[in-house]
Amino acid sequence: MGGVKIAEHIDALRDQGGMLADAAERAGLDAAVPPCPPWRVKDLLRHTGYVHRWAARHLTERPDRVLAGPPEAEILAGGAPDPELLAWFRAGHAALVEILSTADPDLRCATFIDAPSPLAFWARRQAHETAIHRADADSARGVIPEYPAQFAADGIDELIVGFGRRSRYRPSPERDGTVLVRAADTGDAWQLAAAAGRFEAHRGPGGPGEPGCLVAGPASGLYLFLWNRCDAARAGVTVAGDPAVLAAWQSAVRVRWR
Repeated sequence: MGGVKIAEHIDALRDQGGMLADAAERAGLDAAVPPCPPWRVKDLLRHTGYVHRWAARHLTERPDRVLAGPPEAEILAGGAPDPELLAWFRAGHAALVEILSTADPDLRCATFIDAPSPLAFWARRQAHETAIHRADADSARGVIPEYPAQFAADGIDELIVGFGRRSRYRPSPERDGTVLVRAADTGDAWQLAAAAGRFEAHRGPGGPGEPGCLVAGPASGLYLFLWNRCDAARAGVTVAGDPAVLAAWQSAVRVRWR
């Protein structure tokens, strides 16, 4: 996008991780995480704490391929014992922030989405990984977070242009078409086109003609809605037209590093 810089992503990672930990502490380790059943808060902390440590390894070990990790069940069985879990999460998060903050801007290591540099990639990816899981921690208390509009728009861009266009769906005529996503407060727009089981994503409002589905609202609400963390009404998002393509995309998009 160009609107959020590396230092801003690192600052966002620092802030969002702190808010995630605070929300988890208030909710309690055994509270349910509604967007991610059957997770409890302790599962959320173990998952995100593992991801922070995994990301940090790329910056310190500098592999030329993305590091493989254990199955999710093993991740959720690991980490620290429950009484030490919050401190373990905070320590891993702080270490990642420090590593990113002091890294050589020219470092080279593996990434899995196009970016101006590996440092830019890892700062952005971990900022949004942490911000979305902060929403999960808030959900355990029935709270919907609010994100800065430009940061949220940057996260939508990563989701749509980075991950979304790598997604596939089972081909069917009713799932072919276009979706226009428009952030009312930042003016940013993205178009998703679905055909023959594949998605194509582009920045901007697209070509002439009406899209099959228009998704519009404030960037913060769109960010949560498109990441399946909040329904449209609670996010302040409107969905007009045929939602079939949107539903196919939301069910298909995943954070993939292979």
